[in-house]
Amino acid sequence: MTQLGPGLDLSTKRTRKREFLDEMRRVVPWSRLIALIEPHYPKGKTGRPPFPVATMLQIHFMQQWFGLSDPAMEEALYDVPLYREFAGLGEGMTRLPDESTILRFRHLLETHGLAAQMLAVVNEILSEKGLMLKAGSAVDATLISAPTSTKNGSGKRDAEMHQTKKGNQWYFGMKAHIGVDAESGLVHTVIGTAANVHDINAAEALLHGQEKDVYADAGYQGIEKRSQANPVRWHVAMRSGKRRKLDLNNRLDAIYNQIERLKAGVRAKVEHPFRVLKQQFGYTKTRYRGLVKNTAQITTLFALGNLWMSRRALTKV
Repeated sequence: MTQLGPGLDLSTKRTRKREFLDEMRRVVPWSRLIALIEPHYPKGKTGRPPFPVATMLQIHFMQQWFGLSDPAMEEALYDVPLYREFAGLGEGMTRLPDESTILRFRHLLETHGLAAQMLAVVNEILSEKGLMLKAGSAVDATLISAPTSTKNGSGKRDAEMHQTKKGNQWYFGMKAHIGVDAESGLVHTVIGTAANVHDINAAEALLHGQEKDVYADAGYQGIEKRSQANPVRWHVAMRSGKRRKLDLNNRLDAIYNQIERLKAGVRAKVEHPFRVLKQQFGYTKTRYRGLVKNTAQITTLFALGNLWMSRRALTKV
């Protein structure tokens, strides 16, 4: 029991961060994710033995949840007992993972494309629990800003990021395109592109192939003419200007307006994962250079976001 001064018991307060970690500890499928990583993890036949896969995975996930760089994560392990507890680094440990060890683990995940595989494992479990259906999908994309500064080793901005105009404002960075289950709002597919890639160009790649209906906003107008490989029914929103011109006193226009309201109700579910990404996990700007690394991080965050959104159902099942 930890005490600070006479009568002050620090173990009695259940902080929001502790509650969050306890919830995620219960819902993350640790054993299946560890089994996915272990074949690629170094065995450490010489030198100091490597840290367990479970420890490194728990540290990696804390990085994602709390937006910590590799050096910041190393310092946090020294400074925050809660983080050491979550990672299974007890008082008997003679050393803690340094930033190089944390970096190498992240590179291992990137090299073997394990972020996408972890998302697939999470979704397989959610499907087994009946939390993710296959009948329909919704697609959308969000802009992720990238640093515009040239004060770095190369003296240039990230060559794989581009600028695009949205409304009257210019953005520099990348896009995260996602396909979500139309019933639950859980993400099943993630694609990262430069910001100047039009949403419609990534639309078909966001489908898992088993859906019959796909919902999208007005930015996907015309996708029906392109969609030939996947015989699905596209439900694309009417452009806002055209919808404003509808005469609700006209019976036919009133029906069109009601249809748009119903489609909007389904499309709204695609915004939930973006809210978790940017508000819950605080991910609003790319951390690394290049699309591959940033897409791997975003994919991991969406996998964790699926677990976060399903946490109550998972603990009940």
